[in-house]
Amino acid sequence: MALTDPQSIDIGAGAISLPRTVTKGAESSYTSADGTITLTLSTVVGKRKRQVIRVDVTKITSDPFIPTQNTSVSMSTYIVIDRPPAGFENTDALAILEGLLTLGKAGTSKVFKQLLGSES
Repeated sequence: MALTDPQSIDIGAGAISLPRTVTKGAESSYTSADGTITLTLSTVVGKRKRQVIRVDVTKITSDPFIPTQNTSVSMSTYIVIDRPPAGFENTDALAILEGLLTLGKAGTSKVFKQLLGSES
């Protein structure tokens, strides 16, 4: 079942509307009007249940090798929940996911900032 349409995301410049663009089985994608931001949610069930929420962002920036030219670059950020078919219910997975996000956001996103600074 797909999420409500459209979805909305704020990546620092205000909320951006993401209308649904693809629904295929257990995967849905939501893309901004200009095509630069895509939110994808998917579930794959096999020996384990793997669920992914992913944001892909594309932008134009100066080419580091040819500074007088611009180039398209992209970045992806995603969370993968990988669990066995039994033993971790949705409430368990949600508690772990919320704990991870809370850890990352604690102290003005200190852990996220350290990770992006290549600290471990």
